[in-house]
Amino acid sequence: MTNQQKWKKLAGLLEEIEVYHRCLGKMQFDMECCAPEEGIAPAGEDIAILGKQVHRLTHAKPYEKLIVELHADAEGLTPVQKKAVEHLYDSYARTKNISAALSFEIDLAASRAYGDWLSAKKADDFSLFRDSFATLIGYTRKEIDLRDEKKATYYDTCLDDYEKGGGIAQLDAFFDALKARIIPLLRRIAQEGKPIREDFLNRPVPVAQQEAMSRYLLELEGLRKSALVLMTTEHPFTDHYGPHDVRVTTHYYEENFISNIFSTLHEGGHALFMQNEPKELYDEHCADNMSCAMHECISRFYENIVGRSEAFIHFVAPKLRELSGGVFDDVSERELYEAVNLARPGLIRMEADELSYCLHILVRYELEKAFINGEITVDEIPALWKAKYGEYLGVEVPDDARGCLQDVHWTMSYGYFPSYALGNAYGAQILRTMEKDFDVYAAIAAGELTKLRDWLTEHVFAIASLKTPDEWIRAITGEGLNVNYYLDYLEEKFTKLYGLQ
Repeated sequence: MTNQQKWKKLAGLLEEIEVYHRCLGKMQFDMECCAPEEGIAPAGEDIAILGKQVHRLTHAKPYEKLIVELHADAEGLTPVQKKAVEHLYDSYARTKNISAALSFEIDLAASRAYGDWLSAKKADDFSLFRDSFATLIGYTRKEIDLRDEKKATYYDTCLDDYEKGGGIAQLDAFFDALKARIIPLLRRIAQEGKPIREDFLNRPVPVAQQEAMSRYLLELEGLRKSALVLMTTEHPFTDHYGPHDVRVTTHYYEENFISNIFSTLHEGGHALFMQNEPKELYDEHCADNMSCAMHECISRFYENIVGRSEAFIHFVAPKLRELSGGVFDDVSERELYEAVNLARPGLIRMEADELSYCLHILVRYELEKAFINGEITVDEIPALWKAKYGEYLGVEVPDDARGCLQDVHWTMSYGYFPSYALGNAYGAQILRTMEKDFDVYAAIAAGELTKLRDWLTEHVFAIASLKTPDEWIRAITGEGLNVNYYLDYLEEKFTKLYGLQ
């Protein structure tokens, strides 16, 4: 049998496996977006049971044999097929020693943890999530122990799963660079920055008008309406089941209209990535294999570099006044721009200003590193969270609902949070390269966001699933990750905005 014949046989198996993955994804989406409270646990059980079938298919001897053989000898495959085999082999190597019974236990534990987290957050009672949390951490270590190959520590392995080639040493240096320049700038702003008008930020706007704004923004970003759905959830996210079924969620607050604008722009960035990978990558089972930081790069790019720019506020202000029913008629463009860029550390990551955001990620990174590597216990997390928020952000955390229970991520996996900070840095670096080809902010001011989408499709989306993070950023910008582009961008923007010398 030739390698192309082997590939066609493998592709046939993948077609069935991917159907199950899409079904599981849709069930998860349903559980998080529209299942009633009493239906969450049964939905989780259904997901775990269906996951058994996925495990059977991906651990069947014919499937494993084809992946191992093609990984050892890929002669005759196309470059995209070779990369698909590489991704499949990496996944196989991580999970090949996990039994069907253990896989079922893990899926069930994750589903239960989601329900427990919702209850704990609602009740502001960490103890309701504590046992589920500890169980998931234990399963994470157990999964890693079963691997033939792993990194120096449990958390290094988690990080490498999300950002191939990444690890604690790289991220320690990265976050040290952020701390060295962001914390002093925040302190200067607090001491010397000019006052910014903000009285209008909490004016109530009905949910129906906010939803209309969300739909307008998604269309403005350049998303195909016929391949998109918009819903709400407790913790906004975006998922997709192929390029023709992309699902964006947001969360509306009547007295925080601005929050929804940036949540929608962020999730719309994810959706753009999902709708615009090349067709060949989907046809050859290679799509959706970019790293998490690559994905977060685009969502944070649209949320901040685009959405919080003077150019975007200039363009969108008239629509904002229209759709809010005149609520912001007395607010100038400049006042709106300054207000949406307030640099004031707060409690909630998803509501964080652009300057302090990475400090929220730093807290989560340091805690994840400690509890995954067994340096602290789950019971220590609430107090350590509060201490680190005081140290880095100067914020007092009054309760766990607005503290360590605020994010859904710890009901699923560990090692993801640094992707947000890395994504910020990638975005600023990509901006500098994009600016060499056209006037980015002139396009934004004219509402021509499809110009950005088209450039990203050609230079960013087309290659993301084919390269490691380092290869990807070098192919786009000509150099490896350089955090100084991001820090320079922040310093230039906020010193000017606050009138600092």
